[in-house]
Amino acid sequence: MSPVRRLRHPAAGLASALALGVVAGAACGLRPEPQAIDRLKPCASDEGPTDAYCGALTVFENRDARQGRTIDLKIVVLPALGNDAAPDPLFLLAGGPGQGAAKMARQVRDLFGRIQVRRDIVLVDQRGTGDSNGLECRADADSLASLNESDEAGLDRLKTCLAGYDADTRFYTTPIAMDDLDDVRAFLGYETINLYGGSYGTRAALVYLRQHETHVRAVVLDGVAPTDMRLPLYFARDAQRALDRLLADCAADAACAAQYPDLAARVPALFARLETAPHEARLTHPRTGATEVVQVKAALVANIVAGALYSPLLSSLVPELLVRAETNDFQGMLALATTGESAGENMSAGMQLSVICAEDAPRVTEADVARESAGSIFARHLLASRLKACEFWPRGAVPASYYEPVRSNVPVLVLSGDLDPVTPPSWGEAVSGSLPNARHVTAPATGHGVVGTGCGLRMVAAFIDQGSTEAVDTSCLASMKRPPFVLGPAGPDPASRGAPAP
Repeated sequence: MSPVRRLRHPAAGLASALALGVVAGAACGLRPEPQAIDRLKPCASDEGPTDAYCGALTVFENRDARQGRTIDLKIVVLPALGNDAAPDPLFLLAGGPGQGAAKMARQVRDLFGRIQVRRDIVLVDQRGTGDSNGLECRADADSLASLNESDEAGLDRLKTCLAGYDADTRFYTTPIAMDDLDDVRAFLGYETINLYGGSYGTRAALVYLRQHETHVRAVVLDGVAPTDMRLPLYFARDAQRALDRLLADCAADAACAAQYPDLAARVPALFARLETAPHEARLTHPRTGATEVVQVKAALVANIVAGALYSPLLSSLVPELLVRAETNDFQGMLALATTGESAGENMSAGMQLSVICAEDAPRVTEADVARESAGSIFARHLLASRLKACEFWPRGAVPASYYEPVRSNVPVLVLSGDLDPVTPPSWGEAVSGSLPNARHVTAPATGHGVVGTGCGLRMVAAFIDQGSTEAVDTSCLASMKRPPFVLGPAGPDPASRGAPAP
């Protein structure tokens, strides 16, 4: 039994709960279980949900040397709500790389509520993220200029951040972080755990599975980014695939095709024009109301469109905004760019580079970039700055075996969104091949993150409850459709039969 589970309500006394646990163990003549309740406390409102428990585990930055600088790993536990709680919690591994999982505790509680009925949910800010010595490096979000930061200015900002960190960034790689996570598991007294990994979190989950398989009951991989993916090499290729699907679906929709005829042929022309002749536009910041002059380049539009493709709902706006851009109206495009600001606040750029520059960039050549970007309007726009930063970012070490497929008999549910612009189904299919108890499910009309749909959440909940892919009912996939396209200020065509996934 989880020691955290002995205390259901934050209002209850810690001392009395501990005393009851010790007495019960002594009465049965048993050695008491590992206790961690005394190391956690009800969360303050600025730490996480006040019905959760917060704490930290101190680990050495250099785990091998076991001396020198230490890191306090931020932990939030959402305790199981039911009286028949299972002993194996769900550990959630965040994406990015660079997101802090504990930072998302309130959103996770709302999304994973049906799983919390029977299981604790454990969230840990991975080293270098959130409140675990977060390696942040943010641009000024109140300035429109930050959207169009030059490579040179961005690299200078990263160099300044690197010099100011109280950290040796070589020690912020995935294998090291997953040994941290196992320390947290032991610290909290859990023998066996379940893992949910989303995006980069799937890589982290696979690495944990390889390094600590005996402590894993079941794994969910949602939007697979495996160890051999070579981030961000395939961003342009995979984003182009998602854009092509969007434009094809628009052409197949009578109303969208009539409103935006031949859009697939017009989009490359728009990007070609902005490549050679960027447009200087006076734009108003949607949040601050400040007006600034912005040089709209192809790279700026490419990054905004790629970000929108993560969500089918947001991408329903893309045809209209691309057509407006043809007449140099970029205000709507700018509004779309700021929709992800809150997610950016929980993204540690330094940790992201520590992962990419150690685990991915050394295996990316100029020839690779040219090959995988060929024919894409996104070209090098989605990866150039990251690769340039790796020329000076300290590089950690990973073993050659790190890139080999992870092999395990643990049950694994692999989820892919059919419209995902960054981790399309081909990655999920590839990973499933070395996992004999894996089941790969592709969700139609879904972008990055299947669990964000009602159907996806039901599949994940059933799988975690039973610990078997056979328990997963996929019949709800049949009702998933792309949201209707927004055809102007009035919104979607009311006659459209498309609808968000249930």
